[in-house]
Formats: sequence, C-alpha cells, structure tokens
Amino acid sequence: MRKVMYLLEYPIDLPGGAQMSTQSLCQGLKKAGAKIEPVVICPSLLEKSKEDYPYSVITYKAYENRENRKIVRILNFILRIFAYGKRISQEKPDIVHIQMPESAIAYGILKTFGLFRKTKYVFTDRGLYYGYRKHSIALLCHSLKYGDQILCTTKLNKKLWLENTDFSNIALISNTISDDFEEYREEKRREVRKRQGYGEKDFVLGFAGRVCQEKNWPLVQKICKMLSERNIHYKVDLVMAVFEQGDMEVVKEVRKGIEECIGKENLCYRQDLSQSEMADYYYGVDVFLMTSKFESFGKAAVEAMSRKCALISTRAGGLVEVIGREENLYEENKIEKCGDYIEELERNREKLKEEKEFFYERFQKNYSQKKCLEEHILLYEKLLRKE
Repeated sequence: MRKVMYLLEYPIDLPGGAQMSTQSLCQGLKKAGAKIEPVVICPSLLEKSKEDYPYSVITYKAYENRENRKIVRILNFILRIFAYGKRISQEKPDIVHIQMPESAIAYGILKTFGLFRKTKYVFTDRGLYYGYRKHSIALLCHSLKYGDQILCTTKLNKKLWLENTDFSNIALISNTISDDFEEYREEKRREVRKRQGYGEKDFVLGFAGRVCQEKNWPLVQKICKMLSERNIHYKVDLVMAVFEQGDMEVVKEVRKGIEECIGKENLCYRQDLSQSEMADYYYGVDVFLMTSKFESFGKAAVEAMSRKCALISTRAGGLVEVIGREENLYEENKIEKCGDYIEELERNREKLKEEKEFFYERFQKNYSQKKCLEEHILLYEKLLRKE
C-alpha cells in the first residue's frame, strides 16, 4: 500500500475549497479501493473528531489564522514547518500533495535543507497565477523548484503559469465538488420544490455565496430590479454564508433590495448551509446566477450544473472556462444580456429544459468526482512508477 499525504494550513472541517477538495479525494481513494492510503495533516479540528473520517487525520497545534494578526500568522508558519517535518518523518509518505500556497512554502523550506528527497511532491494551484502577491509567488516558485508536478484547475491558469514561469511540469485536472452532489435524482427535485412551496410553473432564480467583495452582492439587487421592471415573474432562493463581524449588515441590505423588487413572500433566505444542504438547495432552483467580480474556478457553478440548473455568469476569471459558452456570460456593466437570457427562459420553458440538460451533461463530461479521482490516481501511479 502506497501513501499520499495532504498538507493543510486550515482544519479539514473548516468550510473551504481546498479542504473540500481534499476530502473528496480522500473519500474517493477509500471508496475506489485504490492501493493508495490517504493521510491528512492539518491544524486541530473545529467541531468534528478524527474518528468521523474514514481515513487518517493527524492534527497539529495552530492559532486562529486571521489576515490582520501578523505575529500569529508568523508563529503559525513556524509551527507548521516543524509539524510537517515531524509528521512526514513519522508517516514516510510516498507522495506529498498540497493545495494551499502557505503549506507549499512551508514544505519548500524543508526541501531546501535536503529533507524528504525521495518523496514525490505535487502542488495544485486552485487559484490564478496573477492572484498572488509578488513575495508570495516568489516564495511559492522557490518551493516548486523541488516539485514533481504542478496541477492547475483551469486551462487559463495553466497558460498563465507557462507564460510567467520556467516550469514545464504543469498539467490540468479540473476541480471537483463533494460527493454530496454526485448523484442526481429527479424525484428529489420534486420533493425539494414541494417542501419549499414551489409549484411546477414557478420560476426560481438562485444566488449563493459567502459575504465578501468578490461575490459582488450589490449586483444581485441591480439584476432583480431590472427583471422586475421587465415584468418577469420569478422567485428568489438566496443562500449567504457569514464569517465576520459586519456580514449581517450586508445580508440585511441584500434581502431588503430583493424584497423591494418581488415582495417578502417571494424570497426564500437561508444561511450557512452544509454541503449536503447545498446539494438539496440547487434542486429547487431553475436558473443559477453568478455575479462575481473574481473567481479562480467557480465551484458553485459546477454544483449548480450537477443539479440540472441553467446558468448565467459574469465573465470572471475561471468562470469563463467553467461555463464554457459565450451566450451564458455577461459583463458586470452590461446586465441587459443577463436580463435577456432570464426573460427568454421564463417565457420559453422548453428552452429552459434544454439549458438545464446542456449544463448537466457538461458537468458529467468535465467535472464529475469520478473523472477527477481517476485523473489523480493516474497521476499518482505515474509518479510512483518513476521511483
């Protein structure tokens, strides 16, 4: 049995893209019966216990890692270096796979001292090359000099890495979503819609995301106002995730703006949903709209595809590639195109059905967990054969 170790700088039970992607890979490796044992190294868990996971989770001491607490971040970085060194020495993994830049930098320091020379090193860049600060990309590139494989989740990011660095060992494996989204069931859609009080003829628009500037929540209100001015009949299913002080003020403002357009009775609001709850949420949505200013990938778009939602999105980062079709992309300052698309689907339900099927097929072909897992297993096996 060979061993792959995943290094994280945040607890694996803290909601986040890298954590959920790591969970999906580990669960997939166990379910597939692959001759690869996953091991996770991360800070102390928040709520879950190690026994809640069907694979090995090893924790280390770390303090709350906030952006504005520089001394704590430096301390955590030092603790991380020693924790990784200790655990790698004990576990002796064949491959170390990292999806977080600070963890990669920490591991790179260990490699600088000549440690773990026989251990294969894989780094997945889940963001976009131009999203890093100058000092961060310099340190990351130093670490990746010791890497065996760099993975990107979009063609755009792979192109950026090839154009801006001397690395050639760069491959593409698209991001995936948790196994809560893997199976689509039509009867589940009917059940969720009935539970939410939606009739078959109700036209439901979905917005979901955390409270942050990148998600561009003011644009949601502008779009709703435009749609109402066009006399389009619709309901809104809204999910927001709050993390910091002041986030609830943003929530109140967004809810108020939508209610002014369609009435309180036509807005369903939910907050801080789990992955399984989000998997149910998308079943109730006809068209999922994305208003982001920036997205490195756009995981929410893939989640919506898996539940047969039609999609339209801003032209933001990796979303252009994930959506994959010009007619489903619009500019933030030209929302009329978004309005035209929504209006057509509300008037023409046959077109709506076609759009849903298009995106579901796109999910199955490009972003299913099965495809992502198979590509990772092939990569691991290829690296192990090179020993």
